[in-house]
Amino acid sequence: MTSLVAHPARIPRLTRFGWLMGLYAENYRRLTRLFAPADLAPGIYRSSIGDGLDLQLDVIEQHRYTTELRLTYALLDPVTGEPDPSAWLRLYNDAHQLEATNCYVGRRWQDVIGMYPPPAELIGHRMRMNTFLGKWLEYLAERGHGMATLRPVEIRTPETPLLEAALT
Repeated sequence: MTSLVAHPARIPRLTRFGWLMGLYAENYRRLTRLFAPADLAPGIYRSSIGDGLDLQLDVIEQHRYTTELRLTYALLDPVTGEPDPSAWLRLYNDAHQLEATNCYVGRRWQDVIGMYPPPAELIGHRMRMNTFLGKWLEYLAERGHGMATLRPVEIRTPETPLLEAALT
């Protein structure tokens, strides 16, 4: 006599860390669809859609596998003088991940979680930052920001004559 034993299907659980890596991948797709930052030279870029609220994308560094960025509006916090909101981003081109390393929305991360947070609190903070980033990128796409609206910003230095800057 043979008996059949039903084995319950094992459904893998998604850990908080796994969820965070999923956010990184989703944000990578959103940002690369919007601005293709891996193809941009280091510099400052501005996206204007005519609503009076210009978006600024700073390409800080381009490395072989990573790109360092800052995304912000041209608004300053009246208390600190810092752009608010702003997000410091690291784009991992080889892994197709985008990590918000720091977000400034009225307060710095040290003020929110302290200098030496426990690992669970740190993961939770990173999840909140990257969820914020994902919603912000989705909002920017809905408003019409993208490669078509992105323009390099000419930086004038004291060494650059005004006429020469106007001609370039």
